[in-house]
Amino acid sequence: MGMSSDPNPDVSDEHQKRSEIYTYEAPWHIYAMNWSVRRDKKYRLAIASLLDHPTAITNRVEIVQLDDSTGEIRADPNLSFDHPYPPTKTAFVPDKDCQRADLLATSGDFLRIWRVADDSSRVELRSLLNGNKNSEFCRPLTSFDWNEAEPKRIGTSSIDTTCTIWDIERETVDTQLIAHDKEVYDIAWGGVSVFASVSADGSVRVFDLRDKEHSTIIYESSEPDTPLVRLGWNKQDPRYMATIIMDSAKVVVLDIRYPTMPVVELQRHQASVNAIAWAPHSSCHICTAGDDSQALIWDLSSMGQPVEGGLDPILAYTAGAEIEQLQWSSSQPDWVAIAFSSKLQILRV
Repeated sequence: MGMSSDPNPDVSDEHQKRSEIYTYEAPWHIYAMNWSVRRDKKYRLAIASLLDHPTAITNRVEIVQLDDSTGEIRADPNLSFDHPYPPTKTAFVPDKDCQRADLLATSGDFLRIWRVADDSSRVELRSLLNGNKNSEFCRPLTSFDWNEAEPKRIGTSSIDTTCTIWDIERETVDTQLIAHDKEVYDIAWGGVSVFASVSADGSVRVFDLRDKEHSTIIYESSEPDTPLVRLGWNKQDPRYMATIIMDSAKVVVLDIRYPTMPVVELQRHQASVNAIAWAPHSSCHICTAGDDSQALIWDLSSMGQPVEGGLDPILAYTAGAEIEQLQWSSSQPDWVAIAFSSKLQILRV
């Protein structure tokens, strides 16, 4: 088992031999990272650099793949490309059945859509989408989410307080709305036309594209002006979502039927939490990771019932450094990927 029920597992060579942890070392610090969704591209991920010193205007994106016959994760030089500024997020098109072009999206100064050639010989920029037509300055995008129910739709969040819904096939803005009072840090779809966002104003808000004039505040930080930085919407049971408070070691789980009150708070991390990922195949499991170098998996099937002393994780894995990124594979749900420092690891759960 790649993740251990012992909170501090000793990861030995035997673990590696049993093929439950694979590691790739990038030539730079990894920030953005995500799994491919296509059934014909198993164990494929995109990773992106965080090069933020003054001379590093150009960053890099690599597409890497595990060769499970050799146990090595390798980058394909043909599928590595330059990217202006560090991508804040990267994601492949949610297309398990390979019905669409093999697309990869990145956010940073703008939303970019890249196409991987059918023969995997190259990656080409297909679209550069700028939601600020009346300004010469870009307003950086903090995140985006690809609509699984309607993959031509991507929602982006920006430091300019807006969320923008793009039709990437027509390369046009469907909707742009002022979502919050301050910077918007993350966005997540909960259905074809419903999305939520979190912000520096400390709120989680839900929007419905069928009624753009109104939004619902689901949660607000207990301390004023405490930013919420990440949002995960439970795809198996859309009544539930989870959010991270900036510089906090706890994860807040919400039931949208009962706004303002968390249904449970996960409080076993020893340092700030950086990433959350709901299980793609189970409505009651979530993985969290943070600056304590731990990735923890929780069983929330008892949430809503009081647990003396608080809920404990059911699995834990300790990485070699602070974990900045975490993604749970939707097409191979027994695999979780984490990124810390310059390492990508995929773990069997």
